[in-house]
Amino acid sequence: MKLVTFTEGQDTVGRVGRIADDQVVELDAASTREFFERDQRVGETGRRYPLAGVRLRAPIVPKKFFHTAGNFREHHEDLVRVNWSHPVNKGIVFFQNVDAIIGPGDPVVYPEHLTKELDYELEMAIVIGKPGKFFSAEQAAEHIGGYLVFNDITARDIQRREMKSGVFSFSKAIDTFCPIGPYIVTADEIDDPHDLDMELRVNGQVRQKSNTRKMSVSIPQLVAYHSPQVYSAGDLITTGTVAGVAASTDDPFANYLKPGDVVEAEIEHLGILRNPVISWRDAHGTDAPAADSWV
Repeated sequence: MKLVTFTEGQDTVGRVGRIADDQVVELDAASTREFFERDQRVGETGRRYPLAGVRLRAPIVPKKFFHTAGNFREHHEDLVRVNWSHPVNKGIVFFQNVDAIIGPGDPVVYPEHLTKELDYELEMAIVIGKPGKFFSAEQAAEHIGGYLVFNDITARDIQRREMKSGVFSFSKAIDTFCPIGPYIVTADEIDDPHDLDMELRVNGQVRQKSNTRKMSVSIPQLVAYHSPQVYSAGDLITTGTVAGVAASTDDPFANYLKPGDVVEAEIEHLGILRNPVISWRDAHGTDAPAADSWV
C-alpha cells in the first residue's frame, strides 16, 4: 500500500488515503500515525479523489524521529578522502526535529543568515508499525510498518562546529530541513529493503547514486539497536546517507544547494521526493534576521 496524507482544494487539515492507480482512496483514520496505532486495521470512508486533484503532504509526523549516522561506509570514506573535519563514525544516534518536517513539493528555505553550506543527504526512513522496546534483530520485522524517502538537509558549517563535541543536531534540525515522502510504502510491498537503488539529483544532475545493500548495519539490526529508546507506532528511523554529498566533492561550494535549485531524492519502489530550494525573502517576504550566536 502507498499510504499518503493529502489535502484537497483549500483544505488545511490533512486526510489519510492510499493510492490506487490514478486515485486516492480515503481511509477512516485521523492520521497515518493512527493508521499504524490501529495495526493498519482501518476501513475506507467510501470517498475517492483523482490523484492529480489533491496535494500530497508529509506522509507522517512521528512522535519520535531516530536519526542514524555513518551506516553507509562509502559516505565515511568519501569524507575521509576530502579531509572532513571529524569522522562520521558508525553508531552516532540523535533525534531529528519533527517540527522541521516538510512534504513533497514543499520548499526548503535557505537560511542565509545561518549557513553558507547547505547540503543534501539521500536516506531511507523506516516506519515503526508496532510499539515495543528491548527486542532483538530477529524480532524486528514484526515492528516494521513501512518505508519512505528522506532528504537530510544539512548546514555543513554549523555541523563542523557541532562535531567538535562528537554529536550534531542543530545543523540538521532547522525549519524545513526535513523533507520526507512522497508516501509511505507498507512493508508487505517491499520484497527486499536491502536491494533498492538510490539516486539524488539536483537540477537533473545525479549527485548521489547507490543501493541499500551497501548499508553496514542491516535494517533489523538498526531497528533493534534503537529499541531501548522505546518505540511508538509511527516513529521513524533513518538509515544514514550514501556517497556523493556536496561536502565530499572537489569543489563543495560549486555543489552546495542554493535558491533556485530543485532536489529530487529517489529510492526504488518508494517514489521521488521533489523539493525546491528558495530564499528567505521568497519564503517570508523580508530579509533574513540577524543570526544570534553565543558560540
